[in-house]
Amino acid sequence: MPHPTTAPELQILAFDVFGTVVDWHGSIQREIAARWPHLDGDAFARAWRAGYVPAMQRVRSGELGWTRIDDLHRLILESLLPQFGLTGLSEAERQHLNRVWHRLDPWPDVVAGLQRLKTRFTLCTLSNGNLGLLTALSKHGQLPWDCLLSAEVFRAYKPDPTVYLGVADVFNVTPQQTALVAAHHDDLAAARACGMHTAYIERPLEWGVRHIKDVSAQAGNDFHAKNFLDLADQLNC
Repeated sequence: MPHPTTAPELQILAFDVFGTVVDWHGSIQREIAARWPHLDGDAFARAWRAGYVPAMQRVRSGELGWTRIDDLHRLILESLLPQFGLTGLSEAERQHLNRVWHRLDPWPDVVAGLQRLKTRFTLCTLSNGNLGLLTALSKHGQLPWDCLLSAEVFRAYKPDPTVYLGVADVFNVTPQQTALVAAHHDDLAAARACGMHTAYIERPLEWGVRHIKDVSAQAGNDFHAKNFLDLADQLNC
């Protein structure tokens, strides 16, 4: 496979969002600290995220019909409230808390990095987050996407190949003309299996300062970058 910097066919950069573009852990921890300072916001954020894959598996297995991530987040939240002593929240308070996923802050390098990458490539999200959520996130963080793509468009959750191949289909290009940018090796491996180029982004603080993530390089990725600005440098943007 040719290196993307010398591959003139590369046109589309598709980005994982949770953890790669936005700091879900820090954002949720800050919100919990502001509203309920007596709670362990670190534990709350990690517990909420830990329910993410099992909830999607309920959809994949057919136990649940197609369900948007907003609604899966709410199902997980309802299971967490008793654990953290928040069963007294009103329906309005529960809805507001669930929409914290719409208010996640981008990592500090993201906006400037995306602006540079956009000078050479078409940029889109490729997230399991639903379109309404991604729209709110993009507005909140002033993220300069060219297009929002979501699992909701394809009615399948990553790592289903339908999602990765959907990028090429939407833009009427080949998978080799696309690249996935992500902070998760499993996501990137699934994209590579579909013929996409891949760029790994280090996000050591994704799970918080008390749980530093191993960001060691793994074989197979076309790029390994510290952040989006570093990726822009490597892609000559």
